[in-house]
Amino acid sequence: MSTDTPALRITGLVKDYGDVHAVRGIDLEVRRGEVYGFLGPNGAGKTTTIRCLLDLLRPTAGRIEVLGLDPRRDGVELRRRVAYVPGELRLPERMTGAQLVASIGRLRGGFDRRRRDELAARLGLDLGRRTRDLSSGNRRKVAVLLAFLAGAELLVLDEPTNGLDPLIQHEFLRLVREVRAAGVTVFLSSHVLSEVQRAADRVAVLRAGKVVAQGTVDELRGQARQRVDVWFEGDAPGAELAAVPGIEDPLIEGHRFAAVVSGPIQPLLALLARHPVVSALIEEPDLEDAFLDLYGEAS
Repeated sequence: MSTDTPALRITGLVKDYGDVHAVRGIDLEVRRGEVYGFLGPNGAGKTTTIRCLLDLLRPTAGRIEVLGLDPRRDGVELRRRVAYVPGELRLPERMTGAQLVASIGRLRGGFDRRRRDELAARLGLDLGRRTRDLSSGNRRKVAVLLAFLAGAELLVLDEPTNGLDPLIQHEFLRLVREVRAAGVTVFLSSHVLSEVQRAADRVAVLRAGKVVAQGTVDELRGQARQRVDVWFEGDAPGAELAAVPGIEDPLIEGHRFAAVVSGPIQPLLALLARHPVVSALIEEPDLEDAFLDLYGEAS
């Protein structure tokens, strides 16, 4: 299979449940070897999309390719090449973690025992305990361990850090970066914006079953509004500032100018360069700012 073939390609995906439109025409493409963040709050359609990708649900309309294959026709081969962490996790309760890993390993042709033990140590997971006795966070660790142990070409991770403490979330992000460096593609569905910002090459933002934005993290951050607070040596040049494109909610009080800037900030910087400025504070937007702005626009 050519490496030019996308890891995932979705065209016009629709999934209806009677009168409920869970997914309403999604188009996206995930390149091989990248971490792709799939963002949206609960109910946006992330899990429904993932289940259609894996042929756990049949879409109402649209076309899906996973590793160049049709999930419905080529499901057996895809299960060998893809690892999945579901958002709603159910594990066999009578097995210990080690027994479950061994059972899944037999289906996948065997797991490296040293790699298993290394991952368990990094995740702080006791594989000797029965899964029914584990907390929800430790059950999540079992699923994450199985995904990273599988040697898959594509990891599909649906809210993988739910219930994990911050130290383990940090270790999870290290694992994501390691497998990405090895050429693995990661499709990371999450509502934890800081997690996606630190891990993803590109992202899609989902709202009410539709993609409302796609691009790199920096591109989405560039769409977010920025707060500025500037002090001039003399009075703030109010007329000039009012003419700057993208200025919203301006406040001018003597030497001080404060506002919100939407879009490129370069026009404002060019103006400031022409005037004596005592101090300037420009808040750099993060992915959360962009996300909230996008949702506000969509509303």
